[in-house]
Amino acid sequence: MTVRAVLPYSDRRLHIPADPVGEVNETLRMIWDDMIDTMEAMPGVGLAAPQIGIMLRLAVVDASDKRGQAVRMANPRVLHASIQSRDHEEASPNLPGVSARISRPRAVTVAFLNAAGETEERDFVGLWATSVQHQIDHLDGRLFVDHLSPLRRKMLVQKAAKLARRA
Repeated sequence: MTVRAVLPYSDRRLHIPADPVGEVNETLRMIWDDMIDTMEAMPGVGLAAPQIGIMLRLAVVDASDKRGQAVRMANPRVLHASIQSRDHEEASPNLPGVSARISRPRAVTVAFLNAAGETEERDFVGLWATSVQHQIDHLDGRLFVDHLSPLRRKMLVQKAAKLARRA
């Protein structure tokens, strides 16, 4: 498999919704495999296809302690979200070097096409729920900084750009 390059925050593809997947096939399964390799190389707990320039509603999430438990999702959508929220420090390889505390529902029920091409509904709690919601945001053309005030978002984007220039 392959570790893919992630897009910089300024790439317009990160700011537009991804296209729905029609059916799961071998090509999509290979993309998922590359996404998992890329997520592990970061390291991270999730990755959405637009982050690597593939404009399809594909995501992978692995918030397990041991790793190797990645959930592959096509067209994920939240069916139910808990009223109770959870704050978590979120980051993205598309904005390296910065993070922000984001509040999201603590638990979600998500429907998606799995690797077998079947519709699956699954409950996610804690870090799993945070990561799934973070990836769905990417599929909708949003990044974690879009949950912040315009001033805070601008400050983090500028800081990430400054860090990138130094690297």
